[in-house]
Amino acid sequence: MIMSSPSLGAPAPAESAVQAPILAIESSCDDTACAILTPDGTILAETVLSQSGHIPFGGVVPEIAARAHLAALPGLVRQTLDVASLPAEALGAVAASTGPGLIGGLIVGAGVGKGLAVALGRPFIAVNHIEAHALTARLPGLVPGGAQFPYLLLLVSGGHCQCIAVEGVGHYRKLGGTIDDAAGEAFDKVAKMLGLGWPGGPAVEALAREGDPAPWPLPRPLHGRPGCDFSFSGLKTAVAQKLAPYAMDALPRPVAAGIAASFQNAVADIVGDRVAHALDMMPDATLLVAAGGVAANGALRARLDTLAQTRGLPFAAPPLRLCTDNAVMVGWAAIETLRARHALGLPPLDELDLLPRPRWPLDQMAARLDVTAA
Repeated sequence: MIMSSPSLGAPAPAESAVQAPILAIESSCDDTACAILTPDGTILAETVLSQSGHIPFGGVVPEIAARAHLAALPGLVRQTLDVASLPAEALGAVAASTGPGLIGGLIVGAGVGKGLAVALGRPFIAVNHIEAHALTARLPGLVPGGAQFPYLLLLVSGGHCQCIAVEGVGHYRKLGGTIDDAAGEAFDKVAKMLGLGWPGGPAVEALAREGDPAPWPLPRPLHGRPGCDFSFSGLKTAVAQKLAPYAMDALPRPVAAGIAASFQNAVADIVGDRVAHALDMMPDATLLVAAGGVAANGALRARLDTLAQTRGLPFAAPPLRLCTDNAVMVGWAAIETLRARHALGLPPLDELDLLPRPRWPLDQMAARLDVTAA
């Protein structure tokens, strides 16, 4: 751990949390990440270690992930400070994803973050991982003129698939979500059926470029239905049925590529239809945003961009490195929260007592900005 004896235990002035760089930690799943941002959103350093120990198992094993986070984080914190050319004493606050996610990884990341915050006498900000994705589009430079509230967020990843009305920092409304599998989970399972590696999203997308989807029609669950809930389980089952005749035989590559292309098109159609309904439910939206690992998929981005154009809205998706889990979004969410509290005359957060949680509903975030509760 980084120890800083000159200021050990010396509390920083309250305003330093919004005037000095912030160190952020992300460890909610299998990627271990750190970043340092200035209060205006300038990224001074970002480091990521992606775990490979889960590949033989075809998915994330929570115990393996937690142990890897524990082994990696102290060194990664030191490396991030070195990249930023900052002493630990220069930090104004420390933030970490504290939920939702895999509880073992959250405990490790929050524990390291809290330990550093206590050692430096700085505030600790517990960040909601979903809120961090929701606010990523507001990072300076990602959207010309800045992402203005309210906007519609499609969060689409291995563990999440939902449409969220982002109405302000701390103020979110879930308009709809998956009733079974998340989109990323469906990509992983279909990739496994096709004999591809994990994670499945990039592998399916690469194979789909070779394929003709026409001979392999697949259903679009919930397409055209009211609301903006999602369903991918039936689509996954339909893929399994297409593959059933091959049983123990080797799957010809043209067949695999055609099914991959058909599956990817079906996902894009489903998501496009559901997001169109979400926009109908949010007529005041100024922007359509996609975030999460599956938002890196080129076909999905193209479909959402076209949809946004038909609605006269800009479309924004973070660069690929900021679509997947990363510490930059964690630091930015903390900065946004600290700014919002500062503007309301509230003191900086210091959430050493807040425990990591595998579930953390977004509707609880508004309490942080409640002036009457201060």
